[in-house]
Amino acid sequence: MSRTIREDAHIDVARSAARLFLEKGVAATSGEEIAEAAGISRRTLWRYFRTKESCIEPLFARMSQNLAAKLQKWPLDMTVERFLEINYDMSKIDAQEIEDSKLVVHLIARLAEEPALLEPWFMSTRATEDLMAGVIAARLELSPTDFEVRLCAATVSAAMRVIDETISRAAVRYGQVPTVAESNDRLAQAIRRASTLPFCDPVTPRGR
Repeated sequence: MSRTIREDAHIDVARSAARLFLEKGVAATSGEEIAEAAGISRRTLWRYFRTKESCIEPLFARMSQNLAAKLQKWPLDMTVERFLEINYDMSKIDAQEIEDSKLVVHLIARLAEEPALLEPWFMSTRATEDLMAGVIAARLELSPTDFEVRLCAATVSAAMRVIDETISRAAVRYGQVPTVAESNDRLAQAIRRASTLPFCDPVTPRGR
């Protein structure tokens, strides 16, 4: 039975599209199949998604939203290493986020073979860049539109993307699955090395 898509149903479409893309490949998957798997009409699907590839954007966006929710709680007196250790403890991540992360990992690992997935992936990394600009600006009491802040956010986001792609490919293609601690360490070091501003260590508000 078809239904009108709800605001919170976009992620259901994304999960359905992701599973089909991973099972059949992007080229062999039709928008009609995605609509059927998600339980909506074709007309509704095309009303909310411009292409079949864009159907997975909400899944990548959810990843950025989860990251944003965590980053907004980053205490000023905490290092990036400690922040990642606390927030990426698998015992504190709910089952749905874990399942979504698995889908994203497999999609990222397919980027080389499925270039059609690059657009939604790069759109999500741009969203991450905007989030990082806000975090950096807040920690250093600067404007998120400041050139130096934007530059730092861009380099850090690019480093995070490289880590995501490297870990995903290694895990899916070669079975090289790092521990959570190893993943956190790689990510923290990548962020530090890419940072052009000192936001990775504890900071003290200027008013103190």
